[in-house]
This record gives sequence, C-alpha cells and structure tokens, in this order.
Amino acid sequence: MITDSKTIIVSNRLPVKITEENGAYVLSPSEGGLATGLGSIYKNGNNIWIGWPGLEVPPERQDEVREKLAGLNLVPVFLSNEEISLYYEGFSNEVLWPVFHYLVTYANFEQAAWDYYKVVNDKFKAEVLKQLSADDVVWIHDYQLLLLPCLIRTVQPEITIGFFQHIPFPSFEIFRLIPWREELIAGMLGADLLGFHTFDDARHFLSAASRLSSSNLLDNVLIYKNRQVVVEAFPMGIDADKFDSLTRHEKVAKYTSSFKASLKNVKTILTIDRLDYSKGILQRLQAFELLLEQHPEYTGKLALYMVVVPSRDTVPKYKELKDQIDQLVGNINARFRTINWVPIHYFYRSFSIEFLSAIYSTADICLVTPMRDGMNLVSKEYVASRTADDGVLILSEMAGASKELNDALIVNPNNIGDIKEAIVKAINMPLEEQNRRMRSMRAIVSKFNIHLWVKNFMDKLNEVKTMQKSLHTKHAVAAVRAQIAADYDRAKDRYIFLDYDGTLVGFKGDIDDAAPDEELYSILKGLSLDPANKVILISGRRYQTLEKWFGHLDLDMIAEHGAWQKKRKAEWKALPLLTDKWKQEIRTVLDTYTDRTPGSFIEEKSYSLVWHYRKAEEGLGELRANEIINHLRMIIADKGLQMMPGNKVIEFKNIEVNKGKAAQNWLYDNHPDFILALGDDHTDEDIFKALSPEAYTIKVGSNISAARYYLKDYHEVRELLKELIK
Repeated sequence: MITDSKTIIVSNRLPVKITEENGAYVLSPSEGGLATGLGSIYKNGNNIWIGWPGLEVPPERQDEVREKLAGLNLVPVFLSNEEISLYYEGFSNEVLWPVFHYLVTYANFEQAAWDYYKVVNDKFKAEVLKQLSADDVVWIHDYQLLLLPCLIRTVQPEITIGFFQHIPFPSFEIFRLIPWREELIAGMLGADLLGFHTFDDARHFLSAASRLSSSNLLDNVLIYKNRQVVVEAFPMGIDADKFDSLTRHEKVAKYTSSFKASLKNVKTILTIDRLDYSKGILQRLQAFELLLEQHPEYTGKLALYMVVVPSRDTVPKYKELKDQIDQLVGNINARFRTINWVPIHYFYRSFSIEFLSAIYSTADICLVTPMRDGMNLVSKEYVASRTADDGVLILSEMAGASKELNDALIVNPNNIGDIKEAIVKAINMPLEEQNRRMRSMRAIVSKFNIHLWVKNFMDKLNEVKTMQKSLHTKHAVAAVRAQIAADYDRAKDRYIFLDYDGTLVGFKGDIDDAAPDEELYSILKGLSLDPANKVILISGRRYQTLEKWFGHLDLDMIAEHGAWQKKRKAEWKALPLLTDKWKQEIRTVLDTYTDRTPGSFIEEKSYSLVWHYRKAEEGLGELRANEIINHLRMIIADKGLQMMPGNKVIEFKNIEVNKGKAAQNWLYDNHPDFILALGDDHTDEDIFKALSPEAYTIKVGSNISAARYYLKDYHEVRELLKELIK
C-alpha cells in the first residue's frame, strides 16, 4: 500500500452487526469472508471502513453510534428506512441483482428506485470526502455503489480509487436492458482499477464500457477521459487456514462425532445457500428426486442435508421461492422416506461457524449448483475443511469458483440429469481419485486465499497508479508546450511534419467530410509564411485529395504514406519502381469481406488499398479486420507488401512505402535545428522511430507510443501550432 496515507474501504454494510437490546446499541463482528479478508487493512493504523450500520438510527443517537464504531476504525453512513427500501431493496436488489444474474424478468425498473440509488451513492460520497486526504487509497465494494467512483473522482481527480464487484457482470446484451446503463458505466469508470471474480466478468464489462461510453479499449485497459482504467480478474479466496484449523476445534469435534454416530452407513450430500432464486435450489432438489426415482438401490443409504439461510423472505419473489422449496422437500420426503430413513434434512436457518465446519468436514459430497454466482465461497470452505483429502465437490459451471476448482465434478445447473449423474459418480468415486482431486483443490484454496486476494488487488492498484503517473508526464502540458515554443523561437531552420486525419482534423464517418476548415487554413498559412519553416503534410490520403485541399498553400506534401511526393510548387512524383499489379488479388479478397460487413468499404489509392470499417457495427468491424489480417498474412509476405492496421482501417501497400522512410528522405543532407512531428496513427509510429531523439515527436489521442509526448486530440494540436505562430 502507498505509504503515509490511509486506505478507506467503502461497502454497503459495515463488517459488524448492530442490534438494539434494552435501549442500548450492541455491536457483534460479522464473520463474512470480506470482513475477514479486509480486517488486515481496516484494523491497522488510521485506515477506516465506511458503510451502513444495518439499521435506522434516529438523529439524536447517531453520535453515540459513531463513537462506538470509531474505536473499531469504522465510520457509519446513516440511512433512513425509506432510503434502504428504495436504494437497497428497490434498485440494488430489484434491478441490478436480477439483471446481473441473468434473471431479467424479475427486474423492476422504477424511476423512484433509481433516484434513491443516486441519493444514497451521494451520501456515501459526502462521507468519503469528509474522511479523504490527498494521498489516500479508496477501495469501493460491490453493486450497491456503482456510481461512487465517479462521484469521488469528480471532486478529487487525482485520488487513487479501486472498485471490486462481488457478483457477476452480465453480457452487454443483458446489461443494456437497464435504462440507466450509461450512468452506471460512467460511475464505475471513475475507478483506476476495476476488479471482478472471473475473466468472463471482466470481458463483459470491457465490452459494455467500450460501447456505452466514449472510452477506447486496448487489451484490458480503457482510455477514458484521458485516464487509463485497468480491468482485471481477481478470484476471491477464503481464510483457508481458519477453516482448516476449525476442524480441530473442541466444539467442532463434538458436533462431528455426533453427526458420524447418527449417519452410520449413510452417504451424506451437503448444500448450503442463502435463500435466493440465483442459487438453483429447486433444480438441485429435482435432480435429487430423479436420482431416487432411477436408483432405488440408494434408498436408506443416501441423505441430503440442505441448509437454506433466511433472506428477504418478506419479498414476494423470495416468499414464493421458499414456499416452492418447502413443498418440494415435503413431497420428496413423503414419497421416498421409510420408517427409519428420511432422504432430505432441511434446515431453514443460519448456523454457527463451528456447526458449519463440522458438517463440511463430515459430508461425503458437497453440492454447489447456483444458476449464476460471482464466486461462491461455500465450495472453497468445503474444500478447506477436508483435512483428510477425501470428499467430492460437485460445482456449477456458472459459479466463478469453477474456473479455479476444475478438479470438482463440473455440472450445468440447468441440466438435472447432469447433476444426477454427477451425484452417482461422486457416490462411487474411489478414495484414491477423491484424494487426488481434493489435494489439488486444497492446494489452490490454500494458496489463493483471502489475504493473497487483498494483496494482489492492492499491488495492482499501486501499479496502475504508477503507470498513470508515468504516462501523465508524457502529456504535452503547458510546461512542455512552453519548452517547444522556446526551442522553436531560437531555431533558424525548422522541419514540421504534420499528419492529417485525426491530427489536424477529427474523424468523420464519411472520409470526404473531413475537409479542412478556415481555422486550419489559417494555421497552415501562418506556419508556411515563416521562411525558417519547412511544413510537410504527410498523410495516407490520395495525392489528388491533398492537391485539391492544399495545392494553393506553400507546403510540401507526402501522400499515400510516401508513395507520392511534392515539393512546394513542383509537380507530384511517384516513388520509382512501385507496382500496383498485386491490387486485383487483394481487392477480390477484400470484396468478399466488404459484402459480409455492412458499413465497411474499400478505398483505392495509386499504390495501396484501404479497408475502412469505421461505419460498421461495433465489434463486427474488429472481428472482420482480424479475419482479413489472418487470411492475407501469407499472401502479403509473398508479394513483398505490408499490411498496416490503423484507426478503424487496414491499409495494404508496397513495402517501400513508409512514412518513416519518406520523412528521412526529406531530411536527407539537411540538418535542421528544430524538428516537430505530429501524428495519431499506427503509420505515424514509423516517423517517430525514424527521427532523432531530440526531435519533438507527439502522438495524438494516445499516450502509448514511441513518441516523446502526446496530445489528447486535434483541438490540442491546433492550440499548440497557434502558440508557435504567435
């Protein structure tokens, strides 16, 4: 963590339970995995955890609660019952929870709930800002606070902010159903580092963010408002040592021996879930019923211990689910039980951690089959509790844990036949195979524990901030521009290389719409009137276009990346020995892809072909571009051509044609005391690499470049050039 600063953890709930007993508030610690893992942070030094205390506290008693919590490094955000009802129950759990778990039909898109979600996120912002110092690190947790990163960033632009989502992130097609999707993405993009449990979740977020915001995507980095936002998978672990050692606890040993005594000759299957429609409880029961139907030989030899922890059972959807579970359990037990055997032992309650440890360590099989789950720590707790390396874990492929615990029996939770077959396999699995699988999973759970998860996230957050700072220094801010202007003023012989599209003008859907305007003409005239300046327009555009737009100015021009060249008032000349015989074969291939990609088109130049896809559907254009690159890679190499991927384009041209070579030709036998080169594209990197280290090379629109500096957009380019003319 960053020294001389504090870490502020922010989540919907504080890691303690507050209850009122006989008029006094009583605190008891939470045993959740997050509270355990983050204890290593918030309990140290001046670090704090900000969150809702879990109940409505009247204004006159808020100071009392604040003081009680302060001793534990906890800071409360007080919410009214109405705020909890609409922000938490309403928006968080009736919009985000069902949509993020792919149960869109359960979502209730109410404007009032969204309004309260904004109000409460704002309340959290106010509390964070009250506690915040310039060097602090803020780590925000989960879907109830998606707007908070941006709210803090707006007031404190330089602050370090991490965000972790503990539930799945849905695919773009699902996420876009939320009416307030753009606001949610913008809120999340206030963070420097966004963490998810799995790579799939990270990928879904990157897809949604690149489509619903103005960000540019490069691998797992989004360039948003001139900041790098990194998106990574950090699979959350548990306190494995705690669960391992619990099995040797005196109380646990008593529970364990009583279980074993009552379960002689009976194989036990354990399931533990919170009451929720995402957990696949009904499908699991149906699979167990199918097993008893098809395998009567297991009558009296198999028992399902099902623990369902109460949750929101006053909410109609949850009450309905509980009624269905009660009914199905009753039906199965009534149908299959014998005088001395009950197939399902069903507990609708929560248990102490010692009791859970005892059933984890005695159950032969653990059945974890959520329809969709961010991680699912029950599976890891079961594995950590199997100190004898026996037992079988059956795990849903829809749980994040399945990406790590692949020695479990992986099932599709929608396929009750699949689950039934997995139970049969688990019952009959030889001890040697159980040991092999469990040892492998225990090693993973032990290594990738909650403490490593915290360390990995915080280390990456520091790394991201360091990267941002190093790239930030490349931005041609006022001091850099002043240095360029001072060197420009002192120089007697200047060469200024200017790319066109994306550098002097913005991009347009139609390439012919990006014509120069009066401001640009004025800048170019101003530069070219100075006798010490040699201004060279160096563009991928056709030479006819450059002639039409700039032929009346006193400029040098290089067109089609160097294939055509013109010195001031002289005639255009083509590079010698260039051929266009290759074009027909490449054109035929490009035509087939253009026919399959609405919005794409081919631009033909004298010695090159360009496939444009800036008008194609987002994602489809990139897919086709990759297909074209793979298709033509060998042909290009054979014909001595080069393929240049650029900004929504791929250009095919003779290998001799290169902006870097063209710039070097212009400088041949010349030794100017000032060189400035500006460009925004992949092709401009050749210029930056070809020029001497003293040259002022500036990449436009991206700070990931061989150039010494970068500018955000063509507006900043024009401002810089205007400063030079003064």
